[in-house]
Amino acid sequence: MKKLFLLPLILLVLAVSACSNSAQQNNTSANTARTLEASGNATASDHTKDTITYQSEDGPIEVPAHPQRVVVLAGFAGNVMQLGVPLAGVTSWEKGNPRFAEALKDVESVSDEDLEKIIELEPDLIIGLSIAKNIDKLKTIAPTITYTYGKLDFLAQHLEIGKALNKEQEAQAWIDNFKSRASKAGEEIKAKIGPDATVSVIESSMKELYVFGDNWGRGTEILYQQMGLNMPEKVKESALKDGYYALSVEVLPQYAGDYLIFSKDPDADNSFQNTDIYKNLPAVKNNRVFEANAKVFYFNDALTLDYQLDFFIEHFLGK
Repeated sequence: MKKLFLLPLILLVLAVSACSNSAQQNNTSANTARTLEASGNATASDHTKDTITYQSEDGPIEVPAHPQRVVVLAGFAGNVMQLGVPLAGVTSWEKGNPRFAEALKDVESVSDEDLEKIIELEPDLIIGLSIAKNIDKLKTIAPTITYTYGKLDFLAQHLEIGKALNKEQEAQAWIDNFKSRASKAGEEIKAKIGPDATVSVIESSMKELYVFGDNWGRGTEILYQQMGLNMPEKVKESALKDGYYALSVEVLPQYAGDYLIFSKDPDADNSFQNTDIYKNLPAVKNNRVFEANAKVFYFNDALTLDYQLDFFIEHFLGK
């Protein structure tokens, strides 16, 4: 089976960068260098009058104690919004999240290559991934914090962002509440569907399907880590280690659990749902397929996790 590199946050950064126009990059590179030298450091210093020291994975860094214009170059916008901190720029992926549309309507779409645009936004803090481009240049614009994807679990990641935003107590309070709600819901779901029932999470993309492990967004962290629901053995064998696995429709019955969570991309080829193979799945026959919009379900930020938890409570328990 063909495997595809689908790391949600890394894909987010790479996809946004790949979509940048190469000609525009060439035309703006010289201007960017001059702008960084002339105004970048001044922009950063304007926002460091009231600071805290954050212990980043690269060492201590001075960041604003009360950031007001954060640029997020990875999938963390929902974490920042959940903590009530204003955003100035986010990636196009997050701008494309239907649930974030209203909150981000006045927030600019940027990538790690849009240096001049980021300068114009006058950020007081930049948050991204360690694989982002132009990190050294970004650091001359504003204090820049990067995270290595997968180094922290999804809850620890929210706590770290809370620390970086001087909102550690608020982040921990959300984590405690979320864990309590997820645990309670998990017990109720297991009592309803039975302790041995299995759940699979799939997603359509181009001509392939993907099944997911326990740490790849799409609600997998909640279902498997927090609620302790069962993963089909075939999924454990194929997707647990790498986080995902690409498969054809023909073998889908081997990976489909008693319940099926379908993260459905409305722009993808979903014709497999018209096949006899899909229609004859026990989950389909028993009306145990729960469809979610993939553009909402991709992420595992705090706001999306709240949405996913509510989604599972509604569909499994009817609440």
